[in-house]
Amino acid sequence: MYDVIIIGSGPSGLTAAIYTTRAALKTLVIAGAKWGGQLMLTTEVENFPGFPEGIQGPDLMANMRKQAEHHGAEIVDVNFIKGDFSKAPFKVEAGEKTYEAKSIIIATGADTKWLGVPGEQERIGRGVSSCAPCDAPFFKEKDVIVAGGGDSAMEEACVLTRFAKSVTIVHRRDEFKASQAMLDKAKANPKIKFVLNSQIVEILGENVVTSVKLKNLVTTEESEMSTNGVFVAIGHIPNSAVFPGIEVDEKGFIKVHEHTKTNIEGVFVAGDVHDRQYMQAITAAGFGCAAALEAERWLEHQEG
Repeated sequence: MYDVIIIGSGPSGLTAAIYTTRAALKTLVIAGAKWGGQLMLTTEVENFPGFPEGIQGPDLMANMRKQAEHHGAEIVDVNFIKGDFSKAPFKVEAGEKTYEAKSIIIATGADTKWLGVPGEQERIGRGVSSCAPCDAPFFKEKDVIVAGGGDSAMEEACVLTRFAKSVTIVHRRDEFKASQAMLDKAKANPKIKFVLNSQIVEILGENVVTSVKLKNLVTTEESEMSTNGVFVAIGHIPNSAVFPGIEVDEKGFIKVHEHTKTNIEGVFVAGDVHDRQYMQAITAAGFGCAAALEAERWLEHQEG
C-alpha cells in the first residue's frame, strides 16, 4: 500500500515525488516505458532556473529522477494501463501489476499535435519545435515558419519576432481561429507575413531544416520555401483519456477544483494535463510541488 501513486514522470511528476518522499509519504511513480516527458525530446533548455549555461533536456530530467530516487521514491518504467478511482484504496494497473494507494497524483502531461509530414519527427530539436518561448533565442536573425491559425500560433509568431529576422505564418485556410485581438497584433508586426490556404507537406534539409515544401490547397500547386525553422502551433492533446471518471474540459484538459484537486476526492492533478495556459517545464514543476503539498494535507486530514 502506497501513500501516493504518481502517474507520469515529467517535471510535474518527478517534482511531486521529491516533495511527497521528503514528507515521508511512501511514493510510487508510474514513469512509463518512455519516461521523462517532453523534455526528453528537446536539446538545450536555457530557461530553467539554476542552469546559467543551459542544460540538455534529457540531462535535466535525469537529475530530477535521481533527486526523487535519492529521497526514496520508487520509480517503475512501465506504462499505466488503467485505474479504479471509484473507492479507496485506489487501484492502478501498470505493466503486469496492480498497485494500491491512498491518494493519486495525475501528471501525464500533454503531447504536441505534430503535422505528421515527412522530415518532421527526425528534425525535432534541429529546426523543428513546438515552443517559441523555449527555442526562439536559437533563431536570432533567421527566417522561421509558424504552422497554425489559432491564438497559440499568433503568440508563437510574436515571441519569435523578438529574435528572428522574419516569421511566416502558414495556415490551411483563409480564416483564423485566433481571437481578433491576437490576429490584429500579429498583422501589425512588420516581421510577420502570412501564407494562407496552404499547408506544409514536407520538411527538408540534411542535418537541420533548410526549407519546406508547401501545397496550395486551392490550386494544389506545390512550391518550396527556404527557412531555418518550423514552429508547429496546432495545439496539444492532453493525456487524460485514460481516466474516464475524471472531469475534463471541452479540449480534454483535466478540470481543477480548488488548487490541484480533481472531481474525485483524493485524486490530484499537476502539469500540462490540466495547464493549457503556460505549458513550461518550470510551471509543470510548480504544479507538481502544489499537488504534492495538497495530497500531503489531504492524507493528514484523513488520518486526523
